[in-house]
Amino acid sequence: MIAALLAQIGLPLLVRTVGSALGMINNPIAAGAAQALKAVDAAVSDGSITPEAVAEANRHVEKLAELDSADAQAALHEINQTMRTEVASDDPYVRRMRPTFGYIMALTWCAQMGGLAWVIVTEPAQAGAVVNAMASLGTIWSVGLGVLGIYVYKRSDDKRLAAGTAASDAGALGTLARAFAGAASPARSGR
Repeated sequence: MIAALLAQIGLPLLVRTVGSALGMINNPIAAGAAQALKAVDAAVSDGSITPEAVAEANRHVEKLAELDSADAQAALHEINQTMRTEVASDDPYVRRMRPTFGYIMALTWCAQMGGLAWVIVTEPAQAGAVVNAMASLGTIWSVGLGVLGIYVYKRSDDKRLAAGTAASDAGALGTLARAFAGAASPARSGR
């Protein structure tokens, strides 16, 4: 992703932008990096670093962006193939995995909240300790609910595919993916 950004805006502009941003951070390491980037910018401006060297660096970044894009496309292909296999499966459990996971999450959440309510009502002295213990489960709940969110989102894509609309044409993520793929395409090799 950073390589695609570099390929789009060019190395000198990125050096200036990152250098000024790092200069605003109150940290000696960031200040040192900002000074180093200012020196690079000055070297580009006064010709110490030739335009040919900058162009070569930009070409290298474009190649990195192209490789990153190919890797991302291969990963997306594998994920989509897995999802298609799941959707086409005749095995009822495979087809019902997403709803089953959703039901399990809902039942677990209900049981946990019911237990919390029971302790608060029946043993108010223990309520603080139980609430603190349940707060420790925040990370595991965020992972489980994140997976459930992806399941719901991917099910929406499945429905769009069944209706004949390409899943990649849907929403902001599809637009972002198309923009990234377009930014890293080799058709822009005129630099």
